[in-house]
Amino acid sequence: MKSGLHIALICIALSLSAQAQAFDAALAQSYQQQFNNAKGAAVGKAIGLMGPDAFIKLTQSNKPMLAIDIRTPEERGIFGLTINHQSAINLNELFTPDNLAKIPTDKPVVLVCKSGLRAMAAATALRHLGYDNVKVLKGGFASLTKQVSPQLAQ
Repeated sequence: MKSGLHIALICIALSLSAQAQAFDAALAQSYQQQFNNAKGAAVGKAIGLMGPDAFIKLTQSNKPMLAIDIRTPEERGIFGLTINHQSAINLNELFTPDNLAKIPTDKPVVLVCKSGLRAMAAATALRHLGYDNVKVLKGGFASLTKQVSPQLAQ
């Protein structure tokens, strides 16, 4: 009976040990460094959010920038970006070597999707790859529509 209990305890200990080491510690540490300043009032800036008003001002300033619409072709077929310095790269194709090569590192890049969720995931990964200039349109097209034409958003 005691040997059965010992075997069960050993199995539980091995299982817990495997779960504790199931993540990549170096990768976790690199994300910790990436999000180290994401606290308090500075969270939005630390994770690269850009409000629709700031996005509009940037597009109207004629400063170098690139807006990348990462939505699907079907979504872009309904409405899309019609500004200068814009590109469309589907999220599922964004991380190919050819498309990564299209993303500049010397000017602001703003990722745009419907609500900001896909853009946040993509921007987090891009910044983790070293693209420190990548921002997210906070709230996506939904917030941009509300900012530009509040009556359309109702």
